[in-house]
Amino acid sequence: MYISVKVHPKTSRLEVKRIGEKELEVWLTAPADRGKANAQLRAVLADFLGVSKSSIRIIKGEASRKKLIEVTG
Repeated sequence: MYISVKVHPKTSRLEVKRIGEKELEVWLTAPADRGKANAQLRAVLADFLGVSKSSIRIIKGEASRKKLIEVTG
């Protein structure tokens, strides 16, 4: 399954909001520095979707706020 995600790094809250069937908006507390936000995004999405962190893979947008995520499992 593929999900489109809009990320807001370095905010004061940690939240996931569904904005469509396959679209999410995620607020992270980690900064977009040396992959910290991407690591936190994988953990937050894994928890939200009920899968392991290894099931979350960033397909597109590693250095962007708009990402395409592949979820397996």
